[in-house]
Amino acid sequence: MDAMTPVRHHSAMDTVRITAAAWAAALALLLAAVGPANAQRVEGDRAEARGVYQAEVPVRSQGEADRHRGFARALAEVLGKLSGDRRAAEHAGVAEQLGRASEFVDGYDYRQDEGVSATTGAPTYGTTMIVRFDQDKVDDLAASLGLPVWPIPRPKPVLWLAIDDGSGPRLVGLSRADAARSVLDRAIERGFRLGLPSGSAAEQAAVGAIWRGDVGAISRISSRYNPPMQLVGKLYREGGGWAADWIFVDRGKVLDRWSSDDRSPRQAMSAGADGAADALAARYAKASAPVGEPGRYMVRFTGVDSALDYMRLSAWLQAQPVVQDIVPRRATEDVLEFELQLATGLPGLRRAVDDELLEPAGEGEPITFRVR
Repeated sequence: MDAMTPVRHHSAMDTVRITAAAWAAALALLLAAVGPANAQRVEGDRAEARGVYQAEVPVRSQGEADRHRGFARALAEVLGKLSGDRRAAEHAGVAEQLGRASEFVDGYDYRQDEGVSATTGAPTYGTTMIVRFDQDKVDDLAASLGLPVWPIPRPKPVLWLAIDDGSGPRLVGLSRADAARSVLDRAIERGFRLGLPSGSAAEQAAVGAIWRGDVGAISRISSRYNPPMQLVGKLYREGGGWAADWIFVDRGKVLDRWSSDDRSPRQAMSAGADGAADALAARYAKASAPVGEPGRYMVRFTGVDSALDYMRLSAWLQAQPVVQDIVPRRATEDVLEFELQLATGLPGLRRAVDDELLEPAGEGEPITFRVR
């Protein structure tokens, strides 16, 4: 973990013989044949997730079933990082897309991790899968489902953390970064990074201000760092476990205060990153467009003059995250009418419309689009 940077004074029907089910089967075969790439690594090159569109998840094995379960968990984590919402997977329509997570994968890799059992002290081994997602596809998914997006690049607040293990509070500076590893790593999992102060004598002397929650004093001593954001926390023993008190400050304004506790100091500490991410996302993440009510809607399409037009339309509908179910209702020489289950209503469908394939053809009921 680097020290913070000091400031410098700087998206006709009767002729059709291809059914939606047949098209879906063909599309699935094509996707299976192409698939995401499993990267090859060279000796000494450690696989790890980097950035918002990558995630690391533990898997039982490198088998296909475990891999696809891992893809789903990784996509949920990436959507959480992109939106800043740790409950992003609970948003309307997201759960259905997690089952299609492989369609958003750009590549993946594995890493073998060695540890030590906390109970026996024996070596332990685990497999971690690193998944890289296609940024454009994930962005389109978030937009179609109406998820908020936390803009990139993101600020790197200074973590002013004091720990008292019973011998008095001490500041965690850059040279003692491992002592704050759980909160630093949790911040990365939430889509941002925390920086540590250098740990100079003057900064060490500020530990009393941290313990008192004197955010004014901490903001002043933090003024040499950029950006002017601070996560101020104190971790201490309480009962049979640990407790922590947190304050998040942005440009001198307190955005939030919270506390955490756990038998494990690492868990009590990591909650600091969660609170900071929640505060930042609440302030800076914005929905790309209004979200409609999930439900079933009648949608009409005109201009379907050939089997090719039907295939193009069918493939497009099945590829849209906002479209959860397609039921044909009526077909005439000029019009196709479908009942669509839409995760975020008609606004979500309008956002997903591809100008190269479809164009609006009236705002009556049902809504109508024309195939180009």
